[in-house]
Amino acid sequence: MPKQRRTFKTEFKNQIVYMYNKVKLRTDIAREYDLSASALDRWIAQSQNSGSFTEKANRTPEENELRALRKEIQQLRMEKDILKQAALIMERK
Repeated sequence: MPKQRRTFKTEFKNQIVYMYNKVKLRTDIAREYDLSASALDRWIAQSQNSGSFTEKANRTPEENELRALRKEIQQLRMEKDILKQAALIMERK
């Protein structure tokens, strides 16, 4: 049976990263706190890159641009559908 997904507070993540930077080995920390190696590596990388653990703060400029373009495409599609509906209504009159 798979493990249940756990969530961790920012303070806990900061403490874990601090321990990694100053005191302990990565494998010891992961074993002691029952963390996956990938989660620990991700926290360390996020801390080093932006100092934040939020997804938004750790996005690359390309990811931000892609999100903005997808949002714009969605908006344009919605506007196109509205114009099609309006054209159909005007055509009936």
